[in-house]
Amino acid sequence: MIEVRDLRREFRVSRKAGFLRRTHDAVAAVDGVSFDVAAGEAVGYVGPNGAGKSTTIKMLTGILVPTSGTVRVSGIDPSRQRKELARRIGVVFGQRSQLWWDLPLLDSFELLRTIYRVSGPDYARRLAECVDLLELGPFLATPVRQLSLGQRMRGEVTASLLHAPELLVLDEPTIGLDLESKERLREFLAELNTKRGTTLLLTTHDLDDIQRLCPRLVVIDHGTVLADGPLADLRAEVSPERVLVVDLEDPAPALEGLPGVTSVRLELGGKRQHLAFRRDRTTAAALITAVAARAEVHDLSVEESDIDDVVRGLYERRHAARDVGNVGVSPDSR
Repeated sequence: MIEVRDLRREFRVSRKAGFLRRTHDAVAAVDGVSFDVAAGEAVGYVGPNGAGKSTTIKMLTGILVPTSGTVRVSGIDPSRQRKELARRIGVVFGQRSQLWWDLPLLDSFELLRTIYRVSGPDYARRLAECVDLLELGPFLATPVRQLSLGQRMRGEVTASLLHAPELLVLDEPTIGLDLESKERLREFLAELNTKRGTTLLLTTHDLDDIQRLCPRLVVIDHGTVLADGPLADLRAEVSPERVLVVDLEDPAPALEGLPGVTSVRLELGGKRQHLAFRRDRTTAAALITAVAARAEVHDLSVEESDIDDVVRGLYERRHAARDVGNVGVSPDSR
């Protein structure tokens, strides 16, 4: 669905170089990015502010032309075939609207149906499905300017799906939403991907969106790809330990000496125990069996590293490697 090879985008930045003089430098917002997204995948594209996420999205959707490199979306060059691409993809920008501000929400949908040339029966079926799943019915007749942010974002997603796109690109889709609106939108997007096979590319600072929707993560930093792979693999790479939290029927001494366990922390006088263990030395199932052989278990759970910790660990490792590479290098040689 998406093929990106050595993608680069430069911007000219003006700098003061004297009382009346200015110089112009080329700054690379995206610098040699390469990745593929298969049809039906759900991929999170994350990075800090200024990493190049939005610039990449704008090149994928044809808004910006790459300085160099190649990009194909559904087999199409986005910047050369924008109209054809628009019929195949849907885009949701959390801070920009494709709805008409002063018109009722339903009128915006009708206009978009005409723009995309969607047949009457197809439009009615898709709209009915979105209205049902996203609970749009009570405010279809409300002007867009009078909608809450959560209501408007549900309208934005619906507007992007009326022409049945193969790919849905989402840039900060849950920004500013309350918890209930976020969860409703996440459930809808998850169903869109798993049941209808719509490809999702999601860029956001809300990593809970990624954890809920995207099995795969592409992490970008300073315009380059820092990591790309299944979230589970990246979690294991950055944080090799998991924690088994065991609630025992009765307080007990620390359950030390079990295979793979690196540390034990007690709570409630030993009735609750946190067993940190190496995922490369044992499995949760094997450890649970070993614990049950030592004490009577009331309840248990396995804690994974939070996705925020995973991404933070990837950044820290990158910066540490950069610092090591700069040891002994003079400022001039940099």
